Amino acid sequence: MARCEQCGNDYHSPIEITMKGKSHTYDCFECAIEQLAPRCAQCSTRVIGHGLEADGAVYCCGHCASEAGVQASA
Repeated sequence: MARCEQCGNDYHSPIEITMKGKSHTYDCFECAIEQLAPRCAQCSTRVIGHGLEADGAVYCCGHCASEAGVQASA
């Protein structure tokens, strides 16, 4: 069995994710998201979809990017 990096649970069917060349082991997607997904620079929501990136910051949506002063590009 493998131990989840987030919660420590030993699980017989772990999820293995490689991100930026480093391997991670989790017992569920919830734990993987909590540890790996970035947070929106404006509202701190976990960004688990495409999101937006501007000036090195990640935003969950166009509204948050706009609230942070990011100008839409044409």
